[in-house]
Amino acid sequence: MAEGQFHTPYQKGIIKRYYENSDDLSSQKLGEIVSELYLETNAVKRKRLWAGAKAALEKLGANPARMTKILAEQNVEGLAKLAEELF
Repeated sequence: MAEGQFHTPYQKGIIKRYYENSDDLSSQKLGEIVSELYLETNAVKRKRLWAGAKAALEKLGANPARMTKILAEQNVEGLAKLAEELF
C-alpha cells in the first residue's frame, strides 16, 4: 500500500467536513485579516495580509471589480464592508 493513498473512515470524515465548511473558514479568515490590518503597522506584514485578503475574497466569490478596487486602494474600511456582506 502506497503511503498517503488510502484514508481511514475517520480521516475521510474530517476531510469531508473541512470541504463542507470551507466557505465558513474563508469568511472567518477574512474577518481575522481585517482585524489584523486595522492594527498592523509593519509594511511587510500588511502586504502579506493584503495577499491573504485577496485569496480569501477569491475563495468566497467576491465581485471581481469591487475586489480589485479595494485591493488596489488598500482600503481597510471597504474590505471590512465587503467582508460583512459576504458573511
